[in-house]
Amino acid sequence: MSYLDGVNSPKDIKKLNIDELESLCSEIRELMVHTVSETGGHLASNLGVVELTVALHKVFNSPQDQIIFDVGHQCYTHKILTGRKDSFSTLRQEGGIGGFTRPSESQHDIFSSGHSSTSISSALGLAKAKSLKGEKGKVIAVIGDGALTGGLAYEALNNSGNESSNLIVILNDNNMSISPNVGSVAKQLTTIRTSPKYNTFKNGITRMLAKIPKVGSQIIRSITSVNQKIRKRVYKNTFFEDLGFRYYGPIDGHDLDALIDALKVAKAHNHSVLLHINTQKGRGYDFAERNPSKFHGIGKFNINTGEPIPSGDTFSSVFGASLLHLAENDTRICAVTAAMADGTGLGKFAEEFPRRFFDVGIAEQHAVTFSAGLARNGMIPVFAVYSTFLQRSYDQLVHDVAMQGLKVIFCIDRAGFVGSDGESHQGLFDTAYLMSIPGLTVYSPSCFEELSSMLYQAVYKEKQAVAIRYPRGSECKMPADYKYEKEDYKVFGEENAETCIVTYGREFENCYNAVSTLEGCKLIKLNKIKPLNPEICTNLENVKNVIFFEEGIKTGGAGECFAAMLEENGVNAKFKHVCVKDEFVKQASVSAQIEKYGLDKDSVIKEVNNING
Repeated sequence: MSYLDGVNSPKDIKKLNIDELESLCSEIRELMVHTVSETGGHLASNLGVVELTVALHKVFNSPQDQIIFDVGHQCYTHKILTGRKDSFSTLRQEGGIGGFTRPSESQHDIFSSGHSSTSISSALGLAKAKSLKGEKGKVIAVIGDGALTGGLAYEALNNSGNESSNLIVILNDNNMSISPNVGSVAKQLTTIRTSPKYNTFKNGITRMLAKIPKVGSQIIRSITSVNQKIRKRVYKNTFFEDLGFRYYGPIDGHDLDALIDALKVAKAHNHSVLLHINTQKGRGYDFAERNPSKFHGIGKFNINTGEPIPSGDTFSSVFGASLLHLAENDTRICAVTAAMADGTGLGKFAEEFPRRFFDVGIAEQHAVTFSAGLARNGMIPVFAVYSTFLQRSYDQLVHDVAMQGLKVIFCIDRAGFVGSDGESHQGLFDTAYLMSIPGLTVYSPSCFEELSSMLYQAVYKEKQAVAIRYPRGSECKMPADYKYEKEDYKVFGEENAETCIVTYGREFENCYNAVSTLEGCKLIKLNKIKPLNPEICTNLENVKNVIFFEEGIKTGGAGECFAAMLEENGVNAKFKHVCVKDEFVKQASVSAQIEKYGLDKDSVIKEVNNING
C-alpha cells in the first residue's frame, strides 16, 4: 500500500495528484474490507464515500474546516486519513477506535455521532459560532439521502439557507433520487458551474460590473435573477434553492476531478451551498455492490464469499417469524419500521404482506404517530425498532399513543448492552423512560419461547400500548424444566431464603446460575416489568436482603420502581441495586460489558456473599 503508507494526516494527501489519489482510494477500500471482515461494522456506506472523503480532505483544511458526518457510520475513510490508520485494526473493539465519530478520539472528529439527521443542525450551530467569534473556516455537513428522511434534517435546512455563509451541505445520494427530472442539460450545466475557469471568469465579470457607477449593482441583480429562473427551468427541482441554498448537482461521487472542482467552488462561495453527490453503496467490493443492505451493518464475514460468520437464530429473527405467523391469520396486523426492516427481522414480512408493511424511513417520531393513526382506525400496528432509536420518540409515545389509550405494540430490539457500537447505541435507557408512561405495559423475555408468547399476549390480551424489549443476539440458556405460563413473575430457589435476587431479561441466566450455587438465596424473575405486580411482595415477607440486578440505567429504571413498590407495601428488607450508574457505556464485547458492571455470574455470587457478611 505505497500511497496509504505515506498518509498520516490530511496534509499528506494534498501533495498527491489525481492518479495518486485514485490509487489511494483503492488502497483504502482494500484496508476497509479486510478490517471489517474481522471486526464487523458498516461497510457498504463507507465504501461508497471513499472518493468524497478524500476530496474533502484534499480541498479543505481539517480541523479549521470542520467536517460533520451524519450518523457517522460512514466515517472510516475520514478516520484512516486523520491519523488513525495504524489503529484501524482496533475498529469497534474494546479500547480501540470507535465505529462513529468521537471528539474524544481526535481533533478531526468535531461532533459525536451515531443517530441520524443531526448533522445540518449541529453544523449550522458550529458555523454560527465561527461567525460570531470571527473564526476562519467552513463547516461541512455530509448527510445521506436516507438521513434526509428524518424531520430534524428539514428543520435544520429550513433554518440554514439564508443564515450562514460558511455552511456547506453535501447530500450523499446513494439510493433515492432527489431530482428525478434532472437530465443531460442539467448535468452539463453543473459541469460548467463547478468549473474553476468558469468561476474565475464569472467572478471577474462581477467585480468589473460592480465598479460601474450607479447601474453596476442593478445589472448584477438582473443577471442573478435571470440565472435563478434558468436554473428553475432546467433543474425542475428547486427545493434547496427555494430554501436559500446555492445548489450544485448531481455530481458523480466517484469522479475525483469533478468532486474536487465542485468542492473548491463551494469553498469559495460567500453563501450557503448544497452539493448533490451521487455515490454507489458498496463501491469496489462486488458482494457489497450487489447487496448493499446486507453489508450496511455486518458482523464478521468471509472476504472471498461475502458470507457472514453463522450465528444461528436471534431474538430479531424469532420476532420476525412469530409476527409473520400471527399476520397470516389476522389481517389487522401491520408492521412498521424506520429504515431497519432487515435489522429488526421484518424482511420476510415485507415480502409476504407488502400492503401491511410500512418502512417510513429514518423517522422514528413519525413512525410512532403513524402507528397511532393505524391503531385509531382499527389496525394492530407493531413498530419494530432498536432501543437506542426509540428514545427519539418519547413525546410521541406519551402524547400520541399512551395519552390517547391507543394500542400500539413496540417491539424493542437491541435492549441492554449492544457491544461494539458503543455509547450511542446502548439500549440502556428504554426501561427508564417506559416506566414513566401511564397505561403502558412492558414485557421482557429471556428466551425465544417467551418472546413469541408475549407477542401473542400483546396482540390479543392487552388493551392498550405494549412494549416488548429483548436483547441483541441469541437467547438465554434456560432451566431444563422451565416453561413460561404467562405469569407476571416466577420464583426460583429456597422458599424461606433470607436473600432474594430480582432480575429480568437476559440477566436471568447469570442470576439463575448464581443462585444454583448459593445457599439461603432465591430468585424472582420478572416477566412483566411494568406494571409490577404487588403480589410479588408476599414472597419477601421473611427476606432480609433484596438485590436487584438490572441491565439498564439506574435512574428511573425497573430497580428503582421495584424499591418503591417494596416501601409502599411495607417490605423492610435491605435493598441494593446493581446496574449501570450515571454514565454512558463504551464499546466492548457484550460479555465484557456485563462483567464490568457486575452482572456476570461470578459478580452476582460475590455480591450475595458480601451482603450476607
